[in-house]
Amino acid sequence: MGLSIDQSSSHYHTHRVFLLCNYILLGAASSCIFLTLSLRLVPSIEGFFLILLHVFTIAGAVAGCAAATAGTNRWYAVHMIATVLTAIFQGSVAVLIFTRTGDFLGGLKSYVREEDGSVILKLAGGLCILMFCLEWVVLGLAFVLRYYAYVQGDLSGSSMKRSAKVQEEEMGSDWPWPFQV
Repeated sequence: MGLSIDQSSSHYHTHRVFLLCNYILLGAASSCIFLTLSLRLVPSIEGFFLILLHVFTIAGAVAGCAAATAGTNRWYAVHMIATVLTAIFQGSVAVLIFTRTGDFLGGLKSYVREEDGSVILKLAGGLCILMFCLEWVVLGLAFVLRYYAYVQGDLSGSSMKRSAKVQEEEMGSDWPWPFQV
């Protein structure tokens, strides 16, 4: 049902890669939170929003894992929305970190020396790039898994016909007289 899968299915490996990417996203986002906290950014509003972005990334990855096991439409929609939004913001943050490191660090009001802060910030930027790429991979895999579930009939209640044969409709006595041919 849904995105859940058994080992005998043809897309077992796709499901495993999907879960692995979500677990890597969880690890990268939590690492970015720790890197951000190591800059002592809690007092600044920009630091809070940076941590909040990584919390949303974690929530999206958890929703992806839940969608993979629960098989409900609600988790799938939450996962897709959260992943698209966090991917856009992760990419934007990564571009800001690498193009304007000094300005970005100054806006964060870090208490760490500037050289150490820029190294820590570039590490977080590298993780942001990794998360950006992984989120788009996860989106593609979620779509593929959802398609497999639809084709197998887990989402619509009936299996799709894989042949192009048109089944003839039985003209029984339930049609009124003028429509019977």
